[in-house]
Amino acid sequence: MIFRQIIHNDLGCASYFIGDEKAGVAGVVDPRLEIDEYLELARYMGVEIGHIFETHNHADHVSGHGRLAAATGATIHIHRDASPEYSHQPFDDGEEFELGALRVRALHTPGHRPEHTAFALIDTRRSKQPWAVLTGDTLFVGDVARPDLAIEKSEGARGIFRSLHQKLLTLPGDVEIWPGHLGGSMCGGPGMDMKVASTIGFERDWNPVLSITDEDEFVAQALAKLGPQPPNFRKIVELNKGPLRTERTEVAPLEPREVESRCTAGALLIDLRPAREFDEGHIRGAISNPMTRAGFGTKLAWVAGGGQEIVFVGRDDEDGRRAAALAAAVGLHNVVGYLRSGMESWWQNGGPVEHVERLTVEELIPRAVEDPDVQILDVREEHEWNAGHIPGSAFKVWHDIDGVPDGIDPAKPIAVICESGQRAGTAASLLQRGGAGDVIHVVDGGVPRWRAMGRPLETSDGAPGAT
Repeated sequence: MIFRQIIHNDLGCASYFIGDEKAGVAGVVDPRLEIDEYLELARYMGVEIGHIFETHNHADHVSGHGRLAAATGATIHIHRDASPEYSHQPFDDGEEFELGALRVRALHTPGHRPEHTAFALIDTRRSKQPWAVLTGDTLFVGDVARPDLAIEKSEGARGIFRSLHQKLLTLPGDVEIWPGHLGGSMCGGPGMDMKVASTIGFERDWNPVLSITDEDEFVAQALAKLGPQPPNFRKIVELNKGPLRTERTEVAPLEPREVESRCTAGALLIDLRPAREFDEGHIRGAISNPMTRAGFGTKLAWVAGGGQEIVFVGRDDEDGRRAAALAAAVGLHNVVGYLRSGMESWWQNGGPVEHVERLTVEELIPRAVEDPDVQILDVREEHEWNAGHIPGSAFKVWHDIDGVPDGIDPAKPIAVICESGQRAGTAASLLQRGGAGDVIHVVDGGVPRWRAMGRPLETSDGAPGAT
């Protein structure tokens, strides 16, 4: 039997290449947009990809089912309730597919989305019982799916509870769990683990969400921990439900003068380099979104989802090409090019640059004491701010910054802080782009580092926080 998990590290998605080598047949579950790895595996193992299984209409990334079907002639299978516009073979709960000795059984598990389906895998050469279940976006390692991406969130949470307790948790404890996402994905909660797999028994015993056996309590807790919805998720769902997309992502290299002209006309300039390189020198108006850190695609959708043209600046041409592929994976098809040869060509052409000052928390404290004009802007999520923030600091979630926030003086220094320094880097670039004249990127830690140094915090109601 063939079984391979393929992880999209930037988006935290997992797809699966399954089949029977002896029978020469394979299938792909939840294919990502870039399909080359599936095709290479098929050639290596001497099998034909005849089936494409979708657990649901994805809301966080664009599926590769169109490209894969065009390349292989495979049939796309998805639950009847998905109602996509493309040619497919609908299935119902309990339906089975035979890939040689591998049997794939559909387990309808609505909640995350109405059509959501898990797939139990049965190796008939060994047993008539499932040995694994591909849980998609219903059950993760350490957590469960979010309920607010398709229907009213309370209804979604009740659906997830019933799918868990009436379907998945009825499987034997030794059945392996292979989820559709790993930790860091926006399709789950904060408890998602980076582990690639688990078992029904282990999750039943140790996953704290599964210990909640009262449906109303489960719903209340599911709604209480909801984070921000993935950016442009409705657009991504429509792309995944709509006519099959088969085109490849191709973008053009641009000369410095062309980049300048595009930006003057309103294009967004996204700098892909590490934050330190950006801070040391970047093109005026550029937004920092390092491609060297996980979550680049999701952050890009936050800052560049308004429909403007997008131009990338990286360390070299390969950075630009990779970024274009990641942009397409989150439904952004308005990338017009990348700066040829990266930032080096801008330097060589004598183009002007801007800088962002960098300070550690240890350096920020005396700076703020010496200069009362220093303003501290916390750019974490609201639940993080509520749990404890620096007294006197201002608050604006990083992905909501579209200029200098109200209450912040753009002529005075603004120290931008988050939890680690990553979100603060992007936020600092957004502030600078929005007209702030003296922006400080707080690096190598943030509010937790402030707390660890024994400095006071306060909660959102003004009460003292933990120190």
